[in-house]
Amino acid sequence: MIDFRYHLVSIVAIFLSLALGIILGSTTLSQSVTKGLQRQTAALAKSNEEHRRAEDRLRRQVEGDENFARSLAPQIVADRLKGQSVVFVETPGASNSSIEQLSGLAKNAGATVTGRVTIQKKFLDDNQTSTVDELAAQLKPADLAFPSGAGTYDKAGAVLASALVTKDAASAGREDAATASILGGFRQAGYVTTSGKPGQHATLAVMIAPSSPYASEGGDTDNKALLSLAGALDGAGSGAVVGGPTTSTQEGGLLAALRDSDTDKAVSSQDTVDTASGQVAAILALQNEMSGRTGRYGTGSGVNGYLPSPVPAAGGNG
Repeated sequence: MIDFRYHLVSIVAIFLSLALGIILGSTTLSQSVTKGLQRQTAALAKSNEEHRRAEDRLRRQVEGDENFARSLAPQIVADRLKGQSVVFVETPGASNSSIEQLSGLAKNAGATVTGRVTIQKKFLDDNQTSTVDELAAQLKPADLAFPSGAGTYDKAGAVLASALVTKDAASAGREDAATASILGGFRQAGYVTTSGKPGQHATLAVMIAPSSPYASEGGDTDNKALLSLAGALDGAGSGAVVGGPTTSTQEGGLLAALRDSDTDKAVSSQDTVDTASGQVAAILALQNEMSGRTGRYGTGSGVNGYLPSPVPAAGGNG
């Protein structure tokens, strides 16, 4: 009986010792882990603070560059488009502020801004294709020939372009009966709205791309329709530029579609037109277009540079 009690007490003592060791070891380990985590947290906090300060410096630098470009932009572009006129084409989802700022800069460059044509979403709806085709055939001027194999939006683009731009100096700044009929027909159908006097035949055209890519089904078809108009504007006038923010170079964006199409060979593009420096580059691109030089400008992949190089001479036609 004594031996049994002795062994029982011994076993209990062993388990108590093990339990005490586990408790003490856990406490020591917990303190070690806690200190390690505290060191890591302090290091991360320091790193985050450094990143925040670097971000603030970059933000101030970008703001300074933007203010610098916006202040000097009128002087940089002065007289580069002297004697020319520009019509603006706004696509569904385009930035109104970009159009307003670029319109003002075009005037600083010596150009007359005839007006703006805003393409409505209805124009791009799949269920409107046959109606658009019929309207284009109905409003086609007698002296306009559609290209062989032209699709619906190739025809519509050609008809609209004939009302908005011209290569003929004698026709620039003038609106005729055919032009009034074309714009009136597209307005009545709900395909466009207009402001100013876009029918007074400009010599140059600027299309502003949507700020967000067309992500929905049919977006590729919408981009092709708009590029048909851009190509027609370039062909009927002295040149065209499509401008947009960097987002328009993403998949589904109009500039991405342009730079992956044959239209890219004739129509220039600028992918930072929502910035002051990008707007200056767009004016320089227009000036180059007058001399038949086309390029991709901005920060996107495959660009020729941020702006035309060499920069066309001031006061000249590139």
